[in-house]
Amino acid sequence: MDPGTRAVLVEGVIGEALLDSTNERPQRTTSNEPTGEPPMDPLGRFGRSGRHRIPPIVGTALTVAVLAWLSAAAPHLTAQPQAAEGPEQARAAKVLPTELLQDLQLNELLTGLETPTSLANAGDERLFIGLRDGRILIFADGALRPTPFLDIRERVRFENDLDGFYSFVFHPDYAGTEFLFTLYVNRDLQTVISRFTVSKDPNFVDPSTEVVLLSIDQSVGQHDGNHLAFGPDGFLYISTGDSGPGFDPLCSAQDLASLQGKILRIDVDQGAAVPPFHSVPASNPFVGVEGAADAVWALGLRNPWRFSFDRVGGDLWIGDVGEDSREEVNLQPADDPGGRNYGWKTLEGTLCLENVAGCASTPPPCDSPAYTPPVLEYETGESCAVIGGFVYRGSKLPGLDGAYIHGDFCSGILWAAIQEGEAWAHMDTGLRAPRVTAFGEDTQGELYMVTTDGRLLGIEPGDGSSSCEQDATTLCLNDGRFQTRATWRVADGEPTEAEGSNLTGDGGFFWFFGENNPELFVKVLDACEGFGHYWVFIAGLTDVETRIEVLDTQTGTTRTYEKSLGAAFQPVSDTFAFPDCP
Repeated sequence: MDPGTRAVLVEGVIGEALLDSTNERPQRTTSNEPTGEPPMDPLGRFGRSGRHRIPPIVGTALTVAVLAWLSAAAPHLTAQPQAAEGPEQARAAKVLPTELLQDLQLNELLTGLETPTSLANAGDERLFIGLRDGRILIFADGALRPTPFLDIRERVRFENDLDGFYSFVFHPDYAGTEFLFTLYVNRDLQTVISRFTVSKDPNFVDPSTEVVLLSIDQSVGQHDGNHLAFGPDGFLYISTGDSGPGFDPLCSAQDLASLQGKILRIDVDQGAAVPPFHSVPASNPFVGVEGAADAVWALGLRNPWRFSFDRVGGDLWIGDVGEDSREEVNLQPADDPGGRNYGWKTLEGTLCLENVAGCASTPPPCDSPAYTPPVLEYETGESCAVIGGFVYRGSKLPGLDGAYIHGDFCSGILWAAIQEGEAWAHMDTGLRAPRVTAFGEDTQGELYMVTTDGRLLGIEPGDGSSSCEQDATTLCLNDGRFQTRATWRVADGEPTEAEGSNLTGDGGFFWFFGENNPELFVKVLDACEGFGHYWVFIAGLTDVETRIEVLDTQTGTTRTYEKSLGAAFQPVSDTFAFPDCP
């Protein structure tokens, strides 16, 4: 995806902080007053302008005509079935085993949150939710407490979808220290890592207790700061972005003197009483190396938005948001001494860029053993930003034990990484959480997530059934066996779910700009008798970017059909779509 397109896919704190790839950073200002125009709604622009508008009577005629084509297509196919034809070859994603797929669901616990960015627990039954504006809220007993746990809105900067409050974490011995650590961007354009002390009231932190441990200048960057987590060694790990704005022009990620584009490691216990209120562990890999910052633990990262430690094994998992081509997940074993170089900007995932612009010294070539490749990667496109999660160690879903659960901001896909021998398989859970920004664990190891549209979601056992549930954006075909959804995007817009209606038991249509303007027609035909497959036919009347997903709820198999922006829609005839009959 081109840089200009990526920048408009997002909203809220994710905005440029998470995804921006543009080559120029918008001018910063000095107040918390938004200075940019709000993003225009593509439906508002193109729906009113007449683009793609079809008179209702014509739309009805087209619907009937296309439906007739879809219905008539299969009986006339007497030759051997052919592989999928259409906009792009259909992709059959690896999915979780059926028994696991049927045992998962997302439970919506809260709505209406104001751009949540982070989640954590304090070793008790409370869940804490960080908001972009600088507040931390408490979710307990099924409801939000009315008073914020922490409120530092007057210190946090968040203009033009830039900056904000990114992360927080409690001290491993929180009961003994009552220390809370935060990461945010202040009004002086610095990423600040601070410590606060909880008051006698366990549900309130006095902002006046703040002491600053680290500050990093961000006056020229966009990937301003990311995440905090304590490792099994008791040290505080800090992920930082490369400062942007695109392709790391300062080569910060490969510069050992810079704290940007790194994982840092500090000791918040030794030296905690006097400035700088922390120390650097003597075992850090670059201590004593000339020209290197002692706090650096790992380098070569672009925008490691979220990372976590496996609470059982201690391995470090890092989700690193890509530039234009690849999203990647990196894995550092628990017994690793640190010092790994994950390759950015010489590499984007395993893609060789050999970009050395701005580097004071030339980094190693792409094939150098100095780099550690990702254990997982996927192409940027409909999916646009990996959101690192956690290795599942809860008890509600024993089949997921040891699976690394993570997601993607734009597509909303929730993935499970499962080890197969020496490699890791990327499995689609079938769950969707668009605009997911962060994952979190409770004390029992159960997983939760927040989204920029203000939801708190929990992953929970399903009811043992994976049948399709019809709604405005979902078609349920063939007695509910096949769940069909579609998204669309215009040149300067973001992926939007299409709305749809059934026409027959096995076919229906989706519309983008108005219900009288059908854009996509989908039919899943039962061709099991004679051909041994369910077939998928799709016709389109659009030149916008489209993505259609058809999920077989009985087997968990998903077929995905995509068309790029500006290309004419070519009909899909996939006669090998689903082989599990009946």
